Formats: sequence, structure tokens, C-alpha cells
Amino acid sequence: MDAATQLQRPAVTELRLSAFKSHRNAVYPLGPLTLFRGPSGSGKSSALQAYEALARLAGGDTLDEAFAPVAGGATACVPQQARPDEQGRRGFRIGCTVEGPAGPVRLDVAVQAEPELRVVGERLTGSGRTLLSTALRDPGLPRVEAAWHTAGSVPVTRAPLPDDRLGTALLPLRVAGKTAGQRIVLDAAEQVVVALRSVFPCDPRPELMRAPVAARDGLLRGACDNVAAVLGRTRSECVTRHAALVTAAGAGCRGRVDGVSVQGLEGGFVRAVLARQAGSATPLEHLGDGELRYLALCLVLLTGPGVLAMDQAAEVLPARQVLTVLADGLDRCLDPRQARELLGLAARMCERGHIRLVGTVRGAVAHAAEEVAGASMVDLGA
Repeated sequence: MDAATQLQRPAVTELRLSAFKSHRNAVYPLGPLTLFRGPSGSGKSSALQAYEALARLAGGDTLDEAFAPVAGGATACVPQQARPDEQGRRGFRIGCTVEGPAGPVRLDVAVQAEPELRVVGERLTGSGRTLLSTALRDPGLPRVEAAWHTAGSVPVTRAPLPDDRLGTALLPLRVAGKTAGQRIVLDAAEQVVVALRSVFPCDPRPELMRAPVAARDGLLRGACDNVAAVLGRTRSECVTRHAALVTAAGAGCRGRVDGVSVQGLEGGFVRAVLARQAGSATPLEHLGDGELRYLALCLVLLTGPGVLAMDQAAEVLPARQVLTVLADGLDRCLDPRQARELLGLAARMCERGHIRLVGTVRGAVAHAAEEVAGASMVDLGA
């Protein structure tokens, strides 16, 4: 895919953690395939947690909902060294840059976690100007005062917005788009929301993947616990992609793999099996943890958002969106051979421009990833 075509697909190209957990004044560039590496406690997982929280906020979640996946919630995101002010307030700051048709657009959010969880400041900038800014004026009210660029008879429009949601995600409901300035604001907000909503956090759980599942459960969840049903669906929907999955399975699973199929069980349930030579088969529940994680991650990379349980921006054509997979512990349970095969597949898929991958790796795999063409490495151990 040429650069002009990829530019039409909004993508997060920078993650900023100004004050978030162990990160301070950190700026991380994100390419099509970006891997965070470093020792335990260096902040690999927390970087992906911040990305996922921004994605959830862009999808309309409240602050409570957006930070629910983080152990300890939003309070756990406050840097340990942060001291409360005279009113006992502590918080954190995160942001990102999204590139696309509207050019580079920056989003920065300041969150108060204590004593109350609320957005205390948000700034959306692009086209050389501030397009949206919010500030907490009255701590006694559950709202922030917002101002957005208008460039009409009134240069700036001011109005209150709720303090528990991302203002940028609310702009399409508040801005009419009648002036050139308003259209700039809407284009920038749409670009950020589309890029952030096109995210699929994925952490396959082998212990949940071995049980039979309902045949109708055809959208893959982040834990990949319903992988058997999804494999049955993809086998019939796209022969080309399914053949690529069989090839990937043969490269990462023990023994020869001639196919991946589904067996029907009583009560509308199914289980997946790997077809072997001479008509033999290995049920998925007999595979090792590494084989199951490897197979599930290959499925995610090869199928796309239409097969994944995610809430994309329905008002934007799929051709204008790019799926970003967040994979914390990408190499967990994988042996070196599986890790190399998975990283090679990821590089090939990301090069096409339809998928981006942000993952964390550690150990020997982190060093092997340096040899993968197209992979960007963020070293948190330096």
C-alpha cells in the first residue's frame, strides 16, 4: 500500500505519558509494529493501559469505565511520587498524536483521581491552533468549561461539558459544522476518535480456550475464550485467510498441520481441531498454552475487525480505518520458534497498512525482535 493511501487512515503515531504510573515526561513514537521491552516494573504494561484507556474514552466510556481494566482503577495510575495539593488532589496526564487526512492532531488529557475522579483539563490541537480546551472552573459542579474554535462571527464557542467523559468524543454532538473553523474542529475530532476506537486489546487465556463454546458465538473476544466458534466462522467466510492461518498453525504448532476445522457437539456447541495426516486430528484442548496463544494471536492478525468483538466507528467506512491490536505479553508462553513466526506474520500484516500492532515483549524474544523488518523497539530498560 502506498503512503498516500495509508495517510487517509487515521493512526496513533505517538503516545505521551506526561505523568502516569512510573512514566514521567515520556514520549513514545508508535509505528505500524511497535514493541515495548524492558525488565519487570519498567512500565511496559502501563504504557498499553494508558493507550487502552484513551481508546475507551474515545468510544464514549466514562472515566470509571475506561480505567476499570487497570488493577486499582484510576487511583493506581497516579505516579507514586505525586504529592497532593492543599485540597488533597492528585492525578495524572496522558495524551497522543493522531496522523491522518487532517494532519497531525494532538490530544492531551489531565485527570484528577483523588479525591474525586474527573477530567480537569483537555486540549485538542491541530492546524497550528488550539481546537478545543477544557478547564475545571467550579470544583463543586460535575462539569468543565469548554471552548472550541469557531472562526465565524464569534471566534470561540464556550459551553459546559461533563467532567467524567472525553470532550473530544462529544464534539460531533455539539459542533454544527457551519463555519470553516467548526469543520476543522470536527475533522480533527473525528480523526482522533476513529483512530482510538479502532483498537482491540488482546490477551489470549489458554485456560479459557479449551472448553467447547456456542457455535453462534462468532465475534472473538480479547481473551480468545470463544476461539473455536470463530475458527468455524472464518473457515467458511474466507478461504484465502483460512489457508494462511493453517500455514501459520503448521509453523508454530508441534507436528504437521493439514487443516483447522470445527466439530459440532450436542446442544449447539463446537470444538476446534487441528487436522493431521491420515485423517487424524488434535482437539484444541490438547494443545499446550504456547500453541493456543500462538494460534489465537495469528487468528487476530489474519482476520481483521469484522471478526473481532470491538466497537469501531460505524459512521466511517472500514476502508478508512486501521485496526490496532494491543498485545501485552505478546511472547508470553511462546518458545523462540513460535515468537519468530508470530513476529514475522505481524510484520507482514502491518506492512500492508490494514493492521497496526503495539505489544510488549521480554527476554530473548525482545532481542530477536530487533531483526524483524519494520519493527520499532521502545526500550524501557535504558
